[in-house]
Amino acid sequence: MENPFESGHIKNYLLLYASIVVIMILFFIASSLFNDVESVEKKVFNTEIKEEVVLDDAEEADSTPVFKLLDKAY
Repeated sequence: MENPFESGHIKNYLLLYASIVVIMILFFIASSLFNDVESVEKKVFNTEIKEEVVLDDAEEADSTPVFKLLDKAY
């Protein structure tokens, strides 16, 4: 088995690692330069507490859904 320090393999691995890091930095710079966001819509959540209506047991078993959907999709 060859010694990697003497045969120059370490230099090749370091160059490969450095090139991958440079490519990642270039992609980060390119994505941040060309991604222009003028404004971000602020999400406002309804924090008011709604009063629950108490139903009879018979009505509750028939008409109450197991899951309640949100009023607005986010």
